[in-house]
Amino acid sequence: MTALAGLFGLVIGAVLGMLGAGGSILAVPALVYGVGMPLSSAVPTSLLVVAVSALGGLAVRWRLGVIRWPVALVLTAAGVPAAFAGTALGRQIPERWSLLAFGVLMAVVAARMLTAPAEPAGACRTRGGKVDWRSCLPKALAAGAVVGLLTGLFGVGGGFVMVPALTLLLGLTALEAVATSLVVITITSLAGLAAHVASASAIDPGITAIFTGTALLASAVAGLLANRLPAATVRRAFAWVVLAVAVGVATSALFFPAVLHGG
Repeated sequence: MTALAGLFGLVIGAVLGMLGAGGSILAVPALVYGVGMPLSSAVPTSLLVVAVSALGGLAVRWRLGVIRWPVALVLTAAGVPAAFAGTALGRQIPERWSLLAFGVLMAVVAARMLTAPAEPAGACRTRGGKVDWRSCLPKALAAGAVVGLLTGLFGVGGGFVMVPALTLLLGLTALEAVATSLVVITITSLAGLAAHVASASAIDPGITAIFTGTALLASAVAGLLANRLPAATVRRAFAWVVLAVAVGVATSALFFPAVLHGG
């Protein structure tokens, strides 16, 4: 189990560090089906892994000066309370149906990654290159709330929503969007973890340490290599992996629910 945790951590950290989005979508399935954790433990563990690996990816971009702090703060202001709301909602949904919904979410994410343009034109930039907050503030708050809700509900970072929102709605460049997204992911993941504090006792410290350590290492290295590898090719390959896992998660939740409880 520890070897699998290390392998999954490397994959998730590498994708998150390179693309600023997407890697965390595999954390919960990896912990539930690969490591054997119950969903109630997998979600807070995933949030810790996502927060730490996002911080690792952020660290190597900090000195580039591409983080848009006003944007990050607006999105975080909406995302943190939504993370607590998502946690409360998740406690009301049976585990089987939560994983089924998660499988559907993964399929949507994969489709979005396969069909979206690599660098869409921004809609909220003024001629001076600044964000037009008057027209884009409601959209930014909505995007932050969606990311926070998904973070609390499913233990994901929400970068697959955040990065497209930052490029499509606010007109940030790809480099700005990834760096700013990592700030929001780190803070909202920590908020989601705080909301799951009641489940903290169920977290396996050994598995979590290995998972988190390898994810952090891979995220930092991937952040350094991000500009040297074809991001579009990596994104498409990862999207197909996500789609395949989505089918497996949904199938297991529908037809083999006993697997969730070790039956």
